Amino acid sequence: MGSTGIRTLLALTVTGALLSGCAGIQSMLPGARAVPATVSVPGTQESVQAAAIAQGQAVFWVGSNGCTTRDDLMPVVSQYRGAATITLWRVSEDDCDAPIPGGVEVRWTFEEMGLPPGTDVRVGNSYERPRT
Repeated sequence: MGSTGIRTLLALTVTGALLSGCAGIQSMLPGARAVPATVSVPGTQESVQAAAIAQGQAVFWVGSNGCTTRDDLMPVVSQYRGAATITLWRVSEDDCDAPIPGGVEVRWTFEEMGLPPGTDVRVGNSYERPRT
């Protein structure tokens, strides 16, 4: 088995372990609905152009057709063994027709997401190249 096959097998094994274990959605933003792992989160998972986790904040850059705001996105936090994964979901479409090169910046504090300071955080979204 080549290195690509081994990486694929490893990724599938890790994904299966997370999905079968305690990877359910355990905390969400205030006012958001808590949902079991088997229920779909409203909207679609958003691709991010860049992300940074620092100083108790999660900052994301996402594509925009000209109207995207923080209110159009919902960070969903799942926790497993002391680490957290933040996955952005788009809950409102951006139907504007004036794309913003480089996207827009959105941010949430750890406090807003119910995360203690110093939590090990990962980003669960896929990445896409920024529009130019």
